[in-house]
Amino acid sequence: MNDYILTISCPDTTGIVHSVTGWLLERQGNIVEAEQFGDAETQRFFLRIHFSLPQASQVQQLQQAFAPIASQYQMDAHIYDAQQKARVLLLVSRQGHCLNDLLFRTHAGQLPIEIVGVVSNHTDHASLAASYQVPFHHLPVTPETKATQEKQILQLVDELQVDLVVLARYMQILSPEMCRALSGRAINIHHSFLPSFKGARPYHQAHARGVKIIGATAHYVTEDLDEGPIIEQDIERVSHDMSPNELTQVGSDVESLVLARAVKAHVEHRIFLNGQRTVVFK
Repeated sequence: MNDYILTISCPDTTGIVHSVTGWLLERQGNIVEAEQFGDAETQRFFLRIHFSLPQASQVQQLQQAFAPIASQYQMDAHIYDAQQKARVLLLVSRQGHCLNDLLFRTHAGQLPIEIVGVVSNHTDHASLAASYQVPFHHLPVTPETKATQEKQILQLVDELQVDLVVLARYMQILSPEMCRALSGRAINIHHSFLPSFKGARPYHQAHARGVKIIGATAHYVTEDLDEGPIIEQDIERVSHDMSPNELTQVGSDVESLVLARAVKAHVEHRIFLNGQRTVVFK
């Protein structure tokens, strides 16, 4: 299949869609899926087109051919091979529910990604990674070795040609340098109680306060801890008769689902940054 994805972010003006579809028509392109959004507040226009061509073309050649239109409309435009699977590196600590979920979904063909490695500061999930034949890298970390350990992770990112880093319940705060190095290509997941119930055992804290809703948030990693652009969120109602462990289980399920949705949206090029917010096409 000669399928490609074109993503565009640019100042909103007239003629954009006409020019883009005209460019596709010149190449006998067929639009498989198209979504667009014009933000009246930011005056930005966002467009994602999944298209096919009668003959296979190199992405770089298509990008060069589209460059005059991109320049005309001041576009941040990218063309991707729709069949190319993203190379993903998973970071995890001792809570393995998100890791297990991503490994299974990938194995089952539910996520169009290739997991090229698992990095952890503990060895708890080495056997789980091995069961999926995914390389496991144990990189322990202390306050004194944090800088060195992060350099090792970034070295893996380069060596493995990683497209996306996923913090699948990785309980370490990334340094500003690490955040900048992974800008736009690192996703984190956490419970949605923040800024309440920080620290250890958040679901036990929530139970003690009698919460009625449990949620999870997936967002891009930035230097502002847990405040990066939000990609996906979801909630589940809980009741007074549930124990802290039951709340934790509900929370784990929501976290896994939300993270999987966020990863899928990213690797399918459905996410656009719009200031501190995101535009996420379904």
